[in-house]
Amino acid sequence: MKEILMGKIADKIIDVNLKMTSGEKLLIVTEAEKVPIANAIAASAYRKNIEPIISIMIPREMDSQEPPEIIAAALKVADAFVSVVGKSITHTNAIKNAIENGARGLVLTQFSEDMMIHGGMEADFEKIKPVCLKVAAALANSKKIHLTTPFGTNLTFCAENRRGNALYCLVEKGKFSTAPTVEANVSPIEGTPEGIIVVDASVPYIGIGLLKEPIVCKVEKGFITSIEGGKQAKLLSEDLASKKDPNVYNVAELGIGLNPNCRFIGLMLEDEGVYGSCHIGIGTSVNLGGVLKAACHYDLIMTKPTIIADGITIMRDGELVGEFYSEVYKK
Repeated sequence: MKEILMGKIADKIIDVNLKMTSGEKLLIVTEAEKVPIANAIAASAYRKNIEPIISIMIPREMDSQEPPEIIAAALKVADAFVSVVGKSITHTNAIKNAIENGARGLVLTQFSEDMMIHGGMEADFEKIKPVCLKVAAALANSKKIHLTTPFGTNLTFCAENRRGNALYCLVEKGKFSTAPTVEANVSPIEGTPEGIIVVDASVPYIGIGLLKEPIVCKVEKGFITSIEGGKQAKLLSEDLASKKDPNVYNVAELGIGLNPNCRFIGLMLEDEGVYGSCHIGIGTSVNLGGVLKAACHYDLIMTKPTIIADGITIMRDGELVGEFYSEVYKK
């Protein structure tokens, strides 16, 4: 029964998210634990005369670690790829090179079998797409972006000459998207972020997940300089310190969650997409329009953000306003 239910989302991945056609080749990069999900996607592809190739690798030791060279080479020649892994390979040169070579990809990091049945993947991505594009355009090339939340976040940065990224789970040639998160994001100019980040929702990495108490990060000249809070804050701080890479503290991204079907469950790509949330990505920024490569990329997720870009309010207390609002979010 579960296989049948998973097959519905698998068909959606092939037909809607990747828009694959007969005769194309699909590379599915996965780990042993995620093979049931990979098999569901492969079975759907096979039924549609699309050749699926499943590559099972040993789980990476940490997020953003490169996949094996043989998989990196295969990614470059695939028509499309799906990454179904526990440790993220999104912010790697392998993915970057595959996209530059014309592949189109869908990233399903930390995906569970339950997420293949209900949740964010049930969203109407076609209807959300224009909203996502509009928000990304508003973030792009902004001289000043100001983020605040009722919980104490107060962060400003410059994104002048930086592109806005729209990830709406629908991919064309030379593009990739995470799923089921729908988000618009931008990478700050290095050195410009200043202020305080108060993370109240989730840090879906290294076993932290849903937060029991806030994590408070001080930001100076583009980098996190202190992390305070309880046990979960200590876990984050110790993990970042263990990387022995100063770039892991770089404020790399502001992302805005836009998927009305996502919910907080402690898993990365579901949590990041929750409508009314936003996240500050730290570490690697090269895949987002920045210039820094770090030992990791983590997202710090918060709720009820107010986001103003060059004087234009995009979101207020977790709700899109004005021209950015859409009926798709009507409760």
